[in-house]
Amino acid sequence: MKLKIGRNDLLNPLQQVIGAIEKRQTLAALSHVLIEADGKTISLTATDLELTMVSSFDHAADTPGKVAVPARELFDICKALPDGAEISLVEKDLKLTMKSGRSRFTLACLAAADFPKIEDITPTTSFTINSPELRNLLDRTAFAMANQDVRYYLNGLLLEVTPKQVRAVATDGHRLSMCDAEVSVDTKQKAQIIVPRKGITELQRLLSQDDEEVMVQMSNNHIRVIAGNLEFTSKLIDGRFPDYDRVLPSGNDAPLLTSREELRQTLQRASILSNEKYRGIRLQLSKNTLNIQSNNTEQEEAEDELEVNYSGNDFEIGFNVQYILDVLGSIDGDNVEVLFKDPNSSILITDSEQTKARYVVMPMRL
Repeated sequence: MKLKIGRNDLLNPLQQVIGAIEKRQTLAALSHVLIEADGKTISLTATDLELTMVSSFDHAADTPGKVAVPARELFDICKALPDGAEISLVEKDLKLTMKSGRSRFTLACLAAADFPKIEDITPTTSFTINSPELRNLLDRTAFAMANQDVRYYLNGLLLEVTPKQVRAVATDGHRLSMCDAEVSVDTKQKAQIIVPRKGITELQRLLSQDDEEVMVQMSNNHIRVIAGNLEFTSKLIDGRFPDYDRVLPSGNDAPLLTSREELRQTLQRASILSNEKYRGIRLQLSKNTLNIQSNNTEQEEAEDELEVNYSGNDFEIGFNVQYILDVLGSIDGDNVEVLFKDPNSSILITDSEQTKARYVVMPMRL
């Protein structure tokens, strides 16, 4: 393989796929990126066997070829070279020589045959969606995913598709986030998949805010997202996601309306003196008033009060303040509606101007 390429032309696709490379690998090939040049197109492939990313772009090569190159070293070299630099790549006998200006590097490579073969998938369901809309679905829900929970099916995000809608749902057992998007789906019945946390995190990083169409393909074991020059494939979590409909509060007839930013700032102040481990706060509701209290093991206390629109019963309820702050951070609207029922029931939080996203937070005993 022999080719010349601009530093940015190589660095940008490297940045796209590098997220699939884990720092500690059991197989040497998994720390490498596969470079394939067929004379007209160059593709870079990285995988950890669960997640695979391929970035392809048009670029001529003097001599076609393919080789597996140490990913981090290649990435760090490209980053260290000056912007606009030209790079010459020549591979011979599994040694890749990189030259740029007066700089010269030689990397020990692996044969392309030693790189894991990428599984092909047979989609059972597929749809197209705007990149910002898919990114919005993930951004509004991903924060509620569990992290290393023994209930492995919670360590990911549920994508549920019906003929006219895609829904994203995440829960860690203490809170739940849900968001909908209207799309035309190639399916006659409801389909559900659970995408692992790493896959969701990488998609959030990769999806652009540019108004481009993204193809999503789902099979029994994989999800594939094709966005521009990038092809993203992730294995799925094999498990049954909880019946989230049963978690959604019903009969909550005491709405509280308030400014999202004022509520966020008030909770943020009160949280300063909350218990560092449990992050508990106490909410006292009365007519048009929300009183917020917190304390910690050092006997320190905080109290704040917020004027709200509320006409329900007076009562007191406790929460992990971080759960509510996470919800408020994912909402864009100026005002929020919080539905209360009683001191022992979950609350439902919605953006009063955009009802496609809903959030459930369970109370805690203080």
